[in-house]
Amino acid sequence: MGARLSTAGSATSCCRLGAGLVGSAPIPPISVRGLMSVRKAVITAAGFGTRLLPATKAQPKEMLPVVDRPAIQYLVDEAGRAGIEDIVIVTAMGKRSIEDHFDRNFELESFLERGGKFDQLKEIVAISEQADIHYVRQKEQLGLGHAVLTARRHVGDEPFVVMLADEIIWPDPLLERMLDVHQRLGRSVIAVMEVGDAEVPLKGIVDPGPREGDLVRVQGIVEKPPLAEAPSRLAAIGRYVFTPDIFDLLESQTPGTGGEIQLTDAIARQAADEAVYALVHEGRRFDVGEKVEFIRANIEMALYRDDLAPEVRQMLREIATRHALF
Repeated sequence: MGARLSTAGSATSCCRLGAGLVGSAPIPPISVRGLMSVRKAVITAAGFGTRLLPATKAQPKEMLPVVDRPAIQYLVDEAGRAGIEDIVIVTAMGKRSIEDHFDRNFELESFLERGGKFDQLKEIVAISEQADIHYVRQKEQLGLGHAVLTARRHVGDEPFVVMLADEIIWPDPLLERMLDVHQRLGRSVIAVMEVGDAEVPLKGIVDPGPREGDLVRVQGIVEKPPLAEAPSRLAAIGRYVFTPDIFDLLESQTPGTGGEIQLTDAIARQAADEAVYALVHEGRRFDVGEKVEFIRANIEMALYRDDLAPEVRQMLREIATRHALF
């Protein structure tokens, strides 16, 4: 067997090690002594949401409901479950409703209290108390890398999470697993999934190095490559854990694909200088910025709910019969 993914001075392996290492170059152990825990997350929510027009003309895509809560709330909940206590949301003009959602609404709270609707009252108060949430605006649409860079002053010199607001990961605790990898290895970690040929030219595609289990050493990553030039079918999805030096790389990053500051380009430069890892996700992921996936997310998320699943199943049976789907 080849080299193992491990930390110096520790016999504990990470991320289902033992399935066999694939690749030619060893993954060296490193010391994580004194590693700072990850406390902050950046949620990027500044995009126009053009794939969901006209619904997003006056309504942020992040605030469109998935079952009975806005899409972005699933990300804040996910961050909270992973132990993140400080969140900065990168917004843009026309996104004020995001701030209103995570703020207190004393008039509504008073109304619910007077009506004896204490379960609903508890739920909406919890929305504003689950994390310290801050906001920074991306004044120009200059790319995902630029959006992340706008949060630099808030994040400071510490490791942090990046979450893309139109991607819901459920129910797999992917972010928690990524943080565990970062804590063990002390390096940046990106989430990836195997995608089909049609999606390759639309994604950031990883050039994989040695692999053991679901953990891969990143040799490089390229933004939206032609299918024939793609180094793999491992596509970056909307969860990242970064060491703070990514900011320096973004600061000096020249525009890439589409004339934008691409996060993938900065990751490629980071991977050329130090170890960067990809964690392969095989669970559910919903791209709620795309119409069909938005519908799918509403249906599947409802089926996870004990209070809704029986009626939703019956509804789906009726629709399938009406449209002769089977």
